[in-house]
Amino acid sequence: MAEERTTRTTLEPSANSYLYLHPGENPAASLVSPVLDSTNYHSWSRFVITELSAKNKVEFVLGTHPCPPRNGSTYSTWIRCNNMVVSWLVHSVSLPIRQSVIWMDVAVDVWNDLKTRYSQGDLSGILNLQLEASSLSQNVLYQIKDNLG
Repeated sequence: MAEERTTRTTLEPSANSYLYLHPGENPAASLVSPVLDSTNYHSWSRFVITELSAKNKVEFVLGTHPCPPRNGSTYSTWIRCNNMVVSWLVHSVSLPIRQSVIWMDVAVDVWNDLKTRYSQGDLSGILNLQLEASSLSQNVLYQIKDNLG
């Protein structure tokens, strides 16, 4: 009996492993609010990375720990964690976007697809920031010129 308990414990990932899932994790939860729409990719992705990092699951969207071989000892645990991350991502995007990623099975594929499609979507916001930065630089130059005489 004691031997069986030891074997089971050694097969389960420790709490600091990226393969550990807390019993309270909910696949239907949204990681962040507001959800991704066509205008907020940059802030959304930053919040998602922060949340996944806090949950020790960022590896799944960065692809730093790809799926192990089917006969590997961590395969089923990896699949379970990946599915949880995919579910979190799906529930963290707007309904129209959700329809386009719901059939993807691997978290890094969902992440890369969303990045490819929406990272350029906030170009007007980026342009406004660039114009604002440019005007700040010009104001400083004009002030220096005025002070020099």
